[in-house]
Amino acid sequence: MVFLRPILAQTQGIRRFSTAKLRDILSKDIQITPSKTLKSIPPNKDLVFGQSFADHMLEIDWNNKSGWDAPRIKEYGNLSISPSATVFHYGLECFEGMKAYKDKNGTIRMFRPDMNMNRFLKSCQRLTLPEFNKEELLECIQKLLLVDQRWIPSERGYSLYLRPTAIATQESLGVGPSSKSKIFVINCPVGPYYKTGFAAVSLSATSHYVRAWPGGTGDAKVGGNYAPGIRPQMEVGQKGYAQNLWLFGENDNLTEVGTMNLFVFWKNAQGEVELVTPPLDGTILPGVTRDSILSLARLWGEFKVSERNVTMPEVTQAIDEGRLLEMFGAGTAAIVSPIKNIFYKGRDWPIPLDPKDSSSQAGVLTKRFADTIMSIQYGEVEHEWSVVVKQ
Repeated sequence: MVFLRPILAQTQGIRRFSTAKLRDILSKDIQITPSKTLKSIPPNKDLVFGQSFADHMLEIDWNNKSGWDAPRIKEYGNLSISPSATVFHYGLECFEGMKAYKDKNGTIRMFRPDMNMNRFLKSCQRLTLPEFNKEELLECIQKLLLVDQRWIPSERGYSLYLRPTAIATQESLGVGPSSKSKIFVINCPVGPYYKTGFAAVSLSATSHYVRAWPGGTGDAKVGGNYAPGIRPQMEVGQKGYAQNLWLFGENDNLTEVGTMNLFVFWKNAQGEVELVTPPLDGTILPGVTRDSILSLARLWGEFKVSERNVTMPEVTQAIDEGRLLEMFGAGTAAIVSPIKNIFYKGRDWPIPLDPKDSSSQAGVLTKRFADTIMSIQYGEVEHEWSVVVKQ
């Protein structure tokens, strides 16, 4: 068919790009141009997520003739991209969310950055954006951290959020793999998700809108997964709910909560104490915090840990029978987000928090995961997940 020829030609080009010996990212070639004017850093108490950006950024360009250019650390500033760049028209964009911390000795640490690099590469592959050496890109990001280290807050609960992003920059109107691409990384200091302690949230179970579907991009961190969720969030927000609990399929399977992975802690129908989260079936994002919670729970060995489908009717039945213990979301921004209520089928269903403390805004297990992971992030507990950035 004639209208397929341009796409097929470019798709065949993917094989040519991947077999040719193109230059990969090399951290040793990085070019650093310090900013001549350093910005003022807001006090910790005034930090708003994603509003204040550090002095510098990392930028690496790619083309299908020679591969990756030398990485550049330069002053934070606007990008110059053609309005015909395919990122603007077909959504060829993916990103990561990761953090850097300072421990009590001022040492810079990152939390499981290898997992972020693995997922970033997978997202790029899903969108036919160019591949890269994960270790070399991480080394470039760590050099950016050293340049901007004054922006990393030293107070516990505060961190520097990093946003690696990949976009297609080919100047053309046509759906197909891009002959040019760019990776850039920007940083912003952030405070604790809950500044005055946990604040449990109410959710609205949503099946009218769908976050992801089998064979789609739910397991990749692409921008196209997030934009369609804004309107549903606004709609439930107008009704007093913090976020959507995304349901899928005729059985109302639980998937994710807002932009976070979801966990259910209960006594299952067989009477077993169990922590369960939806499986990585292609519709669920493989979260770093998700994996960390599962790993810790299996290490503790105190209850059954499962990755399997759970339906909303199973949850409501567990509530009626007094078997539901806790529910919470999990992600980079908050670590965990306790859930206190879910609107479903015309009524609100209360979710237990801490049965021994009526004033508590989080369940015992939810708090335990948050405390354990934060202790690792800030180097208070020696762990392989906490990666020291060498000066």
